This record gives sequence, C-alpha cells and structure tokens, in this order.
Amino acid sequence: MAKPDPALLDANRYPFHHEIVPRFADLDLNRHINNVTMAAYVEDARVRFYEASGYRKHLTGLSTMVVSLNLEYLDQTHYPDPVTIACAVERVGRTSMTMIHVVTQNDVPVVFSRCVTVAVDASGKTVTIPELLNDWTLRP
Repeated sequence: MAKPDPALLDANRYPFHHEIVPRFADLDLNRHINNVTMAAYVEDARVRFYEASGYRKHLTGLSTMVVSLNLEYLDQTHYPDPVTIACAVERVGRTSMTMIHVVTQNDVPVVFSRCVTVAVDASGKTVTIPELLNDWTLRP
C-alpha cells in the first residue's frame, strides 16, 4: 500500500488531539505497542472526538458502526512515551462519514488511519449524518 500524502501526516492540521500514555500491557514481545492496541487507541480517540464535536449528542437513540478501518504503520511505537492521536473529518456523505487519524509519538507520525462509519437506528437502518461535522474537517 502506498504511503499517505505527506500533507495528511501534519498533525497540526487536525482539529482534535487526544493523548494516550501506553501501559506495559499494551506491548508486544518486541516492546513495541501492539498492532491491535493501536486500533483501540484510534477507537478511543474517535469516541472522544464524537463527544468534543457534539456529534454524540445527535446520536440519541442511534448507534454508529464501523464499516471500514485501515491502519498504515509508518514507524515503530515504544513504551513508555505517550502517543497523540489527531482526528479530523475527511468526508461526510448522506449516511456515512470518513475520518482520518494521524498518530504521533515524540512528534513523529507513526500511524495513519482512515475509518468509515455509518449511523444506524434501532432496526439497523442507516440514517442521515448531521451536518455539524463540517467544522471538524482537516485544516488547510
């Protein structure tokens, strides 16, 4: 897979940042942050983004479902240095939203992630995504 556009790796362009301090339990045998743990870090930042952006309030009675999650590992991550996950909306469609995340450690991009989600009602039917997320897109 091709590396992401370098402009997408500039965490300063992202409107939301969340820092996580790795736990020793997050490591693999090589003392790197485990790949599955990194996916959980991105998930945690995405949920916190929903709260900070006000998106969560608009989901009363609804749920979100991840339909696609891609993580591209650009460098190794090490314990115990914290990682920062920067989040932005890349695209909002009628019923789906694409978010991008860049994970940095010591100001070095280590992971780029793209996640597509949909909002669904109790029956599992997709619903329209609120437009309030347009203010949370990648900055120029």
